[in-house]
Amino acid sequence: MITFEGVSKRFPDGTVALDDVSLECATGEITVFVGTSGGGKTTALRTVNRMVEPTSGRVLIDGADVRDRPPAELRRGIGYVIQQAGLFPHRTIADNIATVPYLLGEGKKRARARARELMERVGLDPALAGRYPAQLSGGQQQRVGVARALAADPPIMLMDEPFSAVDPVVRGELQAEFLRLQAELHKTIVFVTHDIDEAIKMGDRIAVFRTGGKLVQFDTPKNLLAAPADDFVADFIGYDRGIRRLSFVPAAELELDDRAVLPENASVAEARATGADWVLLTDSGRRPLGWVAVSGLATDRSLQHMPRAPLGHTFNVRADSARAALDAAVLSPSGLAVGVDDDGVVVGVASPLDLTNAIGRESAR
Repeated sequence: MITFEGVSKRFPDGTVALDDVSLECATGEITVFVGTSGGGKTTALRTVNRMVEPTSGRVLIDGADVRDRPPAELRRGIGYVIQQAGLFPHRTIADNIATVPYLLGEGKKRARARARELMERVGLDPALAGRYPAQLSGGQQQRVGVARALAADPPIMLMDEPFSAVDPVVRGELQAEFLRLQAELHKTIVFVTHDIDEAIKMGDRIAVFRTGGKLVQFDTPKNLLAAPADDFVADFIGYDRGIRRLSFVPAAELELDDRAVLPENASVAEARATGADWVLLTDSGRRPLGWVAVSGLATDRSLQHMPRAPLGHTFNVRADSARAALDAAVLSPSGLAVGVDDDGVVVGVASPLDLTNAIGRESAR
């Protein structure tokens, strides 16, 4: 556990970076620091490894003041991941990852073997071990940065906007990969971001900071969205926080309807009998093929020969949230979201009303 006890940081020019911050980062959880520029997020994170010394207050790791240990010794037991990876350009990928094991006196052969294991764990091809950082993409470099932070198996990891320098697609992949790793490793993590969506996705608990280093609210993502502490937090989260709460509603709880799901050889009469404006056509294995608009169809023809609108994308009723269903509905030409099982078989469709009802149920909890 990492404990902040009345931590303040004031610089000689009078700037207040942290103002009497007290909170606990629970063992085995991800605590996210988020807030405005100048809110003290990174300053707070750096007090943990003594890259910043507080003006007053204490930072404790499992009850022990971090100031009781030499900075170099303290930092060797804490993984540190920063924006744009911060790799050594003149070292190979394997040697970058093995940096801390080398400092701890581990032999090169063993350290490099460990580096290759970690490369696989973070989704990198071990064949890249002999390359240099400049030969890797930005996303690959960030994965190396995570692997390096894990190399000495530290109980604590500090992550300062680690995924902000890559494009949105790679960022999503890195977030998912890291959450998968955390489910296996259960590290105690402090994660800094300026992105509230990333905070909600990554955090077990979220600390919201305001300019001047003031901690405004410290709560679970669900509670943060449901009950912002004040207008500042509400504005920071955004007007669409009700939609964001769908992230905490499992898609399995949605009431799906399959009346408008038809095999592709169904007739126009069958489509009209559903009473729906659109019908979803499926193949013989009940996998989705596309949408057909019912209005204007000739009654003497099979749906198999009718023009189809693209499917859009689907959501997994077992693994996804209702937020994924909302995204699917928004991008669907029919305005309906297609729910499938793990094998891609259609379970049913969700309408905007179904999703609105899901928000209402979540709000009532």
